[in-house]
Amino acid sequence: MSLAKTTRITRLTKALTDIDPGDFYGRVVGVRGLVLSIAGPVGRVPVGGRLQVEAGARLLPCEVVGIEQGRILAMPFGSVEGVRQGARAYEGASVPGVRPDPSWLGRVLNGFGEPIDGKGPLTQGSRLMPFRADPPAAHTRRRLGEPLDLGIRVLDTFLTSRRGQRMGIFAGSGVGKSVMLSMIARNAQADCAVIGLIGERGREVQEFIEDDLGPEGLARSVVIVATSDEGPLMRRQAAWTSLALAEYFRDRDQNVLLMMDSVTRFAMAQREIGLSTGEPPTSKGYTPTVFSELPRLLERAGPGPGEGSITGFFTVLVDGDDHNEPVADAVRGILDGHIVMERSIAERGRYPAVNVLKSVSRTLPGSADPAYWPVVQAARASLATYNDLEELIRLGAYKVGSNPEVDAAIKLFPELENFLRQSKEESTSLRDSYTRLASVMAST
Repeated sequence: MSLAKTTRITRLTKALTDIDPGDFYGRVVGVRGLVLSIAGPVGRVPVGGRLQVEAGARLLPCEVVGIEQGRILAMPFGSVEGVRQGARAYEGASVPGVRPDPSWLGRVLNGFGEPIDGKGPLTQGSRLMPFRADPPAAHTRRRLGEPLDLGIRVLDTFLTSRRGQRMGIFAGSGVGKSVMLSMIARNAQADCAVIGLIGERGREVQEFIEDDLGPEGLARSVVIVATSDEGPLMRRQAAWTSLALAEYFRDRDQNVLLMMDSVTRFAMAQREIGLSTGEPPTSKGYTPTVFSELPRLLERAGPGPGEGSITGFFTVLVDGDDHNEPVADAVRGILDGHIVMERSIAERGRYPAVNVLKSVSRTLPGSADPAYWPVVQAARASLATYNDLEELIRLGAYKVGSNPEVDAAIKLFPELENFLRQSKEESTSLRDSYTRLASVMAST
């Protein structure tokens, strides 16, 4: 090839390289409810990818939730108001995620990991933590760690947990789930805490942070908030961000306390997304993806492959106080135990309103102190005996002296109720909880 020809080819190549490729974008061709139908070059964006859609003077972040007849189905993270037919849709981040940093402790973030506490911008770390990650492989996980001191007597004695365990807190609305979470956040022996408030009432967020969590609890926590007025994608996103941050601190070989309030609102958000994209409703209106996404979310918590762990407490808002409704039943089968809180106990003024007999920690008796395990068993048996004859006792139909075991249970019941009662400002160590329970049982 001649030198002149080579020179022309080189110049042509450079000229082509210098051409501005311009912006590749698609167009909105339809809006159905919360779903945007988009045609054009952005068709290469995969399901789960991000788009930016023109909505008046702003760019509306969206997620690709489906593909139909060569067009993309996208759902916005905010309101669709302002979106018009023909609006441009640009490609967003290919691998959505956050870059956490230890300085994020003490901050309040939205579902994207952006600050909403007015304390200025966040320091960005070097490692990208994807929002949607796979759980660690089962064969790489370590075993559960040592017993975890939560500072709450009823949990430390009757429902002892271990580092890396995942527990569900099942209750109806207004029974005290959020207060219990705040007690755990302040008192549990952990390196840091990640708290996800999913679908929370906007009015209660500041109250939880200032009154329930307090400055001491916030200082070692990251709080992720998606209120109930935000779209279903943002509520689901906040749950994923909570897990991504917990995984970051876990990978730094820290023992992380993860609390999410609530898993039910995550499931409801996924149901809204599924119904909008045409999924058929199955059990009580929940779509099939709800029951496939729940284990993918919850299994990300637990022991990690390294020295760190994620101990998870997930609240489940039971529908109509029905503890066997579909989401509660599915979550109970995934987690390592469940704490049942009942309205009837709260109505008689005993908080935390935990029903010891209906609650289970699947690490018992291995997580309990062997020296005190017989005491715990005896206390549970006494509560069960009283519960079996409670109606007769209250009506005065039981005659004292008929059964020595029932007589002992009646005598012990006020003392056990007092032991189970604990104010949110009070904290009792694991060792002191065992000692106090032993003292109560020795009083008979």
